[in-house]
Amino acid sequence: MSPSVFNFNEAKDKFTAATISALDSKTIKPLINIFNQLSGNETEKKTTFDQALRGVLEGVIVKQNTGCDDFLSLIYLSIDGVTEGICSATTPFLLLGDVLDCLPLDQCDKIFTFVEENVSTWKSSSFYTAGKNYLLRMCNDLLRRLSKTQNTVFCGRIQLFLARLFPLSEKSGLNLQSQFNLDNITVFNKNEQESTLGQKHTEEKEEGMEVEEGEMGDEEPTPCTVPIDYALYRKFWTLQDYFRNPVQCYDKFSWMTFLKYSDETLAVFKSYKLDDTQASKRKLEELRTAGGEHVYFAKFLTSEKLMDLQLSDGNFRRHILLQYLILFQYLKGQVKFKSSNCVLNDDQCLWMEETSKLVYQLLREIPPDGDKFANTVEHILNNEENWNAWKNEGCPSFVKERPADAKPSRPTRKRPAPEDFLGKGPDRKIFMGNDELTRLWNLNHDNMDACKSDSREFMPSLEEFFEAAIEQADPANMVEDEYKVVRNSNYGWRALRLLSRRSPHFFQPTNQQFKSLADYLESMVIKLAKELPKDLPSEEIKTGEEEEDDENGDNLLKESNDSPGIQNKLVSNQQMDEVAAKLGSQWKTLATQLEMKAAEVREIETESEDADMQAKLLLVAWQDREGSQATVENLITALNAAGFSSFTEALSDT
Repeated sequence: MSPSVFNFNEAKDKFTAATISALDSKTIKPLINIFNQLSGNETEKKTTFDQALRGVLEGVIVKQNTGCDDFLSLIYLSIDGVTEGICSATTPFLLLGDVLDCLPLDQCDKIFTFVEENVSTWKSSSFYTAGKNYLLRMCNDLLRRLSKTQNTVFCGRIQLFLARLFPLSEKSGLNLQSQFNLDNITVFNKNEQESTLGQKHTEEKEEGMEVEEGEMGDEEPTPCTVPIDYALYRKFWTLQDYFRNPVQCYDKFSWMTFLKYSDETLAVFKSYKLDDTQASKRKLEELRTAGGEHVYFAKFLTSEKLMDLQLSDGNFRRHILLQYLILFQYLKGQVKFKSSNCVLNDDQCLWMEETSKLVYQLLREIPPDGDKFANTVEHILNNEENWNAWKNEGCPSFVKERPADAKPSRPTRKRPAPEDFLGKGPDRKIFMGNDELTRLWNLNHDNMDACKSDSREFMPSLEEFFEAAIEQADPANMVEDEYKVVRNSNYGWRALRLLSRRSPHFFQPTNQQFKSLADYLESMVIKLAKELPKDLPSEEIKTGEEEEDDENGDNLLKESNDSPGIQNKLVSNQQMDEVAAKLGSQWKTLATQLEMKAAEVREIETESEDADMQAKLLLVAWQDREGSQATVENLITALNAAGFSSFTEALSDT
């Protein structure tokens, strides 16, 4: 008999009825029974069950006054189906996406709570690979619906969920190039003629200030002791542009403006302390009795009427002072993609160091718990330096995988040492099978300590070893060349070993050519004779020609010390910037000589559209791959092979 043909509609109806029954009984057994009873292959039955689940979900959504529990019960059922192997792994994520697309934001908040609580389920092997892209798309769709100013907490929960879901080394969620959100512009009144700060407050007393309900209570506002004018207002809010884009601080004129405005702002904070305000006591009591609740500000309110209230707000001051510390950390930190021109001078570094101390002092003076808050901020910023170093290293994975051929070694039985069975006492002699070996072995109780003894230092000094050779080099002694000790090959071999250990002349570069080892040793003896005590004949063995050679050798040594070779010198960030600027759109030609893979070239093209930045990314990728072999010499070789010989001048000059 031929196998029966799978009927999709009939199977879907059975799965739909079994799903409704499973929801009522809160068990998956009816679905498992239907799955085993139906004919057809496993893929056909899973696809049919997936469609049945989405059909049941559609019916639940169409109903009015349906609670979130009904949706969650169906999603839980799909998760159990994946665990039992009767449902596709992507179905729970499709159901979640359908539910969030059809519900208002207040109910989406409850559904997302379920998503957060089951993050361990999504990270399991059965769901992660199939559902990570669905979850990422679902979270991005939610973020597009939410307002960053009105739904700040919900947006933050989504970001934290993604951080928990994906590993730290997931590069799609990392700011690898340390870019800033330049769209976050703080808008304030820049027209002094429209300012109301210079006017008297008589109209405000008559008409009353418009204050939101619950912001100031029934008490009248206490007058601010700080003379707030439009100049202070403009300088204070202009600083937000430097916090938004810290790169401006590397410009000379922008730095002077930032320095002036910061000094005036911090001087106001220092002279106007919250402990001296009359309204701070009531605010402190409200903060202490709030039960741990915090106030979130998505954007700063820049109204001129709120300036005095903001200066009296401890949370507002902490926001501003913390921005200073974050800015200073970026300016002083080592960032891989930071331009070579972004360098601070000594005066700027000294000012930032002194200002950082002032900022921490002001943080400690802000109630409540100022010391605790300042210590916490300092600890977090110190940890942030480790993350910056990790990003500079290319974000390597924290998980070290074991090689495929590496197998866990079995614990081997340790072989007993000879003293365990030969003899343990100090007077007990250990027999080695030979009289001479037995005598040598028993010379000392601990043979390793005997080998480390100072008496076993057999290396002679230069004076003792070359004393005979120096005497023979003296023309007054009239020793023929064939009888000199430097002509002995055994003596020459030992002399080379001693010179490599004790003499700086051994590694000195020289242009003089030697026909034999004996000639080289004679020249070395002449140099050593100058360094020996005066009682040895060192002045008489130097000729005019040898003195000239010696001076040339000394000058060559000085030149070599002043201008070290480029063989082992690593490529600096400034050199990469100069080469990248010259390469431009021709960087692909160099990529071939640097043996970059096609996938790496495509990745560089997708990361940036600017040709100079693509060339810089190429050199950075080559440096990460080569490590200690990313030297100037190797880069010059690659540039010459690619036909860019003129570009090597930037590497040779620096």
